[in-house]
Amino acid sequence: MRTVINNVNIFDGSGSQPYPGSVSVVDERISEISTGNIAAQAGDKTIDGQGMTLMPGMCEAHAHLTWPTSVEKFVPGMYLPPEELALTTARNARILLDHGFTSAYSAGALSKTLEISLNNHIESGGMPGPRLIPSSVEREPPNESELDPGKVEEHVRGPEGMKAFVKDCAELGAKAVKFLISGESALKPGASLELLYSEEELMAAGEQARESNVWLTGHAHAKEAVKIGVKAGFRVLYHCTYADDEAIEMLAEHKDEIFVAPTIGIVQATLDAKPPPHMDMSHMKADAALVLATQKALVPKLRAKGIRLLPGGDYGFPFNPNGRNARDLELWVEHFGYTPAEVLHAATALGGQIMGMGDELGLIKAGYLADLLLVDGDPTKDVRIMQDKNRLAMIMQGGKLYKTPEQKHASSQ
Repeated sequence: MRTVINNVNIFDGSGSQPYPGSVSVVDERISEISTGNIAAQAGDKTIDGQGMTLMPGMCEAHAHLTWPTSVEKFVPGMYLPPEELALTTARNARILLDHGFTSAYSAGALSKTLEISLNNHIESGGMPGPRLIPSSVEREPPNESELDPGKVEEHVRGPEGMKAFVKDCAELGAKAVKFLISGESALKPGASLELLYSEEELMAAGEQARESNVWLTGHAHAKEAVKIGVKAGFRVLYHCTYADDEAIEMLAEHKDEIFVAPTIGIVQATLDAKPPPHMDMSHMKADAALVLATQKALVPKLRAKGIRLLPGGDYGFPFNPNGRNARDLELWVEHFGYTPAEVLHAATALGGQIMGMGDELGLIKAGYLADLLLVDGDPTKDVRIMQDKNRLAMIMQGGKLYKTPEQKHASSQ
């Protein structure tokens, strides 16, 4: 069956301004793009876009679907019993799709296999959720942090231990394996400047990742963490806060193989958080202020080198819930000097690229997968409207309508 979406302003994901037109979809792919209305044929489903904006679905490049808190459910910590965690993770996947994120690249999980099982259910049509690059548990050395997401039953150090861990995750079905290359000062003062693994260990992890055909994902604040991540062949490095000129040059030399996500969302959420009296977040807020100032200076340097930067703000913590993900877009405009169209390009076209599907995902282009949003308003003028799921009149994923304009109209009554 063909679906025709007429009378829309098309933001195609390239960063160009929207233009009036229409789009047709056959099966799971975009079949035609026209600057006028497309004539309906017998058997077509026709949608009148009423002048709204048609754009590609967004990609969450730092997804934590197993992080418990969402806009629908507050969880005071990071622990849930296994059964509750599984159901909450499925709920978070649906929440991301509800908010226009049709794809997600996982930045680590609270379970070695939960995201893999979740992805199997999503791909089979058994439950709603974004296209997913599922991850293993976050791997880090044992620590006593109150918010310790990375729990590994056996933590074998050394190159062979790292290779065994990567190989095991790949055999379980993970497509990405997450390492904390450096620590996190928000949890332990000064830890962001500390390396948690040696270069030898991470080079071995990179060797095994290539052999097992999985991607490596790295939490890297320290400049040396960034450099090791590049050398080891990591696909994406989060934060990169203290990257020096040498690290920036190394990223630039590998800009066609690597992505960087500054994760501004968690930083702003920490600064905005109003904790209860018994919870002291003063050290976290001080660190967040430092990270914000540092990243505001860093991002323009990375952009000037042509390094692919992606939104994705570490959502799922109690003060930064899943479902608020589109706030990153506003923060990139506010703090990093992006125009709305530029950050939407990062969330769509570059999102398709980090998913490994840049030749068929993230643009409104003939032959591309029909992951589409119909937005009530013009997000290239005011990107904040992407934070309101009620402004999403239609959500299409792979040519299938997850949400129709009729459902949007009914929900607003």
